Amino acid sequence: MVEDWNEHGRSTTIALAMTTDLTGGSLLGPHRDFESIKKVDADGIEYWEARELMPLLEYAQWRNFESVIRKAQKACNMSGQDISDHFADISKMSELGQGGHRKIDDYKLSRYACYLIAQNGDADKKPIALAQTYFAIQTRKQELYELLPESKKRLMIRSEVTDHNKKLAETAKKSGVTRFGTFNDAGYLGLYGMTHRSIQIKKGLGKDKVLDRAGATELAANLFRITQTDDQLQKRLENGDMIGERSAANTHFKIGGKVRQTIKDIGGTLPEHLKPEEDIRKLERRMNSDERTKLKQKREPPELPDGNSV
Repeated sequence: MVEDWNEHGRSTTIALAMTTDLTGGSLLGPHRDFESIKKVDADGIEYWEARELMPLLEYAQWRNFESVIRKAQKACNMSGQDISDHFADISKMSELGQGGHRKIDDYKLSRYACYLIAQNGDADKKPIALAQTYFAIQTRKQELYELLPESKKRLMIRSEVTDHNKKLAETAKKSGVTRFGTFNDAGYLGLYGMTHRSIQIKKGLGKDKVLDRAGATELAANLFRITQTDDQLQKRLENGDMIGERSAANTHFKIGGKVRQTIKDIGGTLPEHLKPEEDIRKLERRMNSDERTKLKQKREPPELPDGNSV
C-alpha cells in the first residue's frame, strides 16, 4: 500500500545525469555550470532562466545584466525572430515584510537568446567567451538533433531521462526519501493518474519498464516531470528545509500533475493514452546491428556479374 497526495493536500491510501554531447563526449569545466542550470519544458525544449545565468556571466547587478538582455532582444528582432519566442517574461512577485510585495524581473531564455546575450555581453569577461562557445555548440547540437530520424531522437531522450532520473534519486535521498518506489509512483500518479504497475497493465507492457516503451513525446513529458521535481527539491535543500519522505513525494506528485495539466491545456494526448513503442533495448540493439551492417558493406568491395570482386 502507498499513499497518494491529492490536489487538496489530503492523503488517501490506494493499492499499489552527466550530460553528453552528440558524439558521447562530456561537457567539462565551466560548461558544466551552464549545463547545470539548464531546464527542460513540457515540450522537451531546453531553456535557461536569466537570474541563474547572470552570475555565471559575472554580472553582479540585475540592471547591468538587463541592459545586455535589451541589446540581445534588439538583435533578436533585427534577425526577424519574435522576441517573445526567445525571451519569455517569467517575472514574479516576492513577498516583503508586513504584507508587502515586490516584482522580481526574470526571463525564460531559449538557447538562441542565451547565445545573443553572450554575443552582446562584456567581451572583457572570460565567462562571456565561454558562454559564446557553449551556446554555439548547443545550437549546433539542436540542428543535428532535428536531422535525426525519430528512432535516434527517442534513444537520445531516453538517455537524458536515465541521467536525470539518477540525479533526482540522489536529490531525493538527500531530502530524506528511503522508499523510492513510493516516491517514483507519486510522480507517475501526478502525470498519468496511476502507478507504474497500473500503467504497465493498461498498456499491456508485461514486465517492461514504462519509460523503455515510451515514445519521444511521452519521454519528453517525463523528462520535464523529473527535471522540475529535482529543481524544486534542490531549491528547498539550499534554503535549509527539512523535507522528509512525505513532502518530497508530494512535490513529485504535484509537479507531475502540473505537467499533466499543461498537456491538457495545449490539447495534447495524455501519456496513458499514448501507444507503447518497441522496447528501447531492442531498438538500440537493432540500430547498432544496422550500423555494423552498413559499415561492413562500405568495407566490402562490390561483386562483379561473374562473381569476381573489383
